[in-house]
Amino acid sequence: MPKKASGPKARWSAARKAQARKATKKPHRGQGAPAGSTPRSERPARSERPARSERPARSEEPRREDGRTRQPRRPHDERPRRERGERPRREQEPRVADPARRDRHEGRRAERTTRPESPETERAQADTWTTYRSTAAGGPREVTADNGFAALGLPARVVERLARDGITDPFPIQAATIPDALAGRDVLGRGRTGSGKTLAFGLPTIARLAEGGAPQPRRPRALVLVPTRELAMQVSDALEPFVHVAGLRHRLVAGGLSYEGQISALRRGVHLLIATPGRLVDLMDRGAVELGGVEVAILDEADHMADMGFVPEVTAILDAVPEGGQRLLFSATLDRGVDTLVQRYLVDPVTHSTDEAQAAVTTMSHHVLLIDPQDKKALTAELAGRAGRTVVFARTQLGAERIARELRERGVLAAALHGGLSQGVRNRVLGAFREGRLPVLVATDVAARGIHVDDIGLVVQVDPPKDHKDYLHRAGRTARAGEQGAVVMLALPHQRRMVTRIIEGAGAQAQTAKVAPGDPTLAALGAVAPSGVPVPEDVWRPLLEAPRRGGRRGGPPRRGGRSGGRSERGRGAPASHRRSSGRGGTMA
Repeated sequence: MPKKASGPKARWSAARKAQARKATKKPHRGQGAPAGSTPRSERPARSERPARSERPARSEEPRREDGRTRQPRRPHDERPRRERGERPRREQEPRVADPARRDRHEGRRAERTTRPESPETERAQADTWTTYRSTAAGGPREVTADNGFAALGLPARVVERLARDGITDPFPIQAATIPDALAGRDVLGRGRTGSGKTLAFGLPTIARLAEGGAPQPRRPRALVLVPTRELAMQVSDALEPFVHVAGLRHRLVAGGLSYEGQISALRRGVHLLIATPGRLVDLMDRGAVELGGVEVAILDEADHMADMGFVPEVTAILDAVPEGGQRLLFSATLDRGVDTLVQRYLVDPVTHSTDEAQAAVTTMSHHVLLIDPQDKKALTAELAGRAGRTVVFARTQLGAERIARELRERGVLAAALHGGLSQGVRNRVLGAFREGRLPVLVATDVAARGIHVDDIGLVVQVDPPKDHKDYLHRAGRTARAGEQGAVVMLALPHQRRMVTRIIEGAGAQAQTAKVAPGDPTLAALGAVAPSGVPVPEDVWRPLLEAPRRGGRRGGPPRRGGRSGGRSERGRGAPASHRRSSGRGGTMA
């Protein structure tokens, strides 16, 4: 015998059935009749009732469900509403998406994005990701006879655009590689971050594209591969003004951005494609892009791509590029598979090494501070309390959040930047740091790949790096474009031997000292004791949260934001960058 169902669902079903039976059941004789009806005892006998023909006719007017008679429809008045004394209808205007409004679902799976994009919104999600703000006065500039870029053989309009921002003297890596790149040779450039590699490969590529024709749909003519999304945005930002003056189109393709906008731009055709390996392979699998028309293929920071495990993707991409084209590869080192890429894809390359993987920057000073565990928080706060921009490095995401919170509690305005934050939060934090509204940035090694900001005077390594390469990468955030900068590494007693080995591997001459809070050695670095008054929440929280309608802001930043497609490790970068003028332009 089957077991009867029990529980709330069964009781609910039984109650509904009983109610239905009660509604359809006729009342027994003697029970109350429905309201409004005449009792049986008062009704006239059947014989006394009038004949049907003598009964009054029913109204022929239609009746509504509630029994009331419908009002007859009034004849249509052909006069305008205004002449009839009625209020004219307001014309309904089509709703247009605000081009300045960011996609609220940014950071989630991109396949869920089905909202159609207007041209303005698409521009905001693509080319405006790399908004260029010129720091010089507008208008053409006269190119003098001693202009270094003109001597390299670049087109006149590109040289004039450089001169408009006061960029007239190339950096060593630019002076060495641009002539060979213009000649069509394969180039292997070795240099540290911040040495000017972006313009070194970007300017000759733009010059070559300007001489050719229009691109075909889904077939870009040049490709720049970079390891992370933030670096892709940085490269696109640096090259945007020169792409514009040359009359070309470029597109940024990276994880975390809308597939629809990228596919639409590729369908229209682009000259220059700047991409991360994971997203580009996704688009290749979807049939949205074909690399059969690529004439110039560029690999930027190839060693970092190898460190992140992107060698298989890079190999698949370069295999799809036709043979016989030009190859430009830039890397600080040739280990971890980079030498294999050079041997396989570069033909008789010319090598230019302007800066080996050593800390040979004369404008950068290195310091190792030996501290006691109980003084670590106070010393970090004093170093971060200095005037100017400061970057503090932590080993983990939780460590970055903790250090930022402790600095705010001691009176230092700071925020964390790491891969666990959503794309929108990372954009806002890094944007505030670039604009000077956030003086201290606490970052992890992965997220720091997008920190290409001038005027960073101090780098504090609260957690020592794992090797000398990471040390050099961290140190490269300061002393950029010939500026002065200092690198400080805090070391506990048990870390002294490891720190010494890292400094020796980096080739740095570091000053080592045992310090405590308030030590005069800290004052020489600009350290200042913080106020100790916690930073109010209404001061630092707006830097992390996006404003909503009515001035209200959202809740705490969402973590773990991921986009559809292949993972781009090291996610997180600004939506726009400010490009500062100076000798050699923006470095990447």
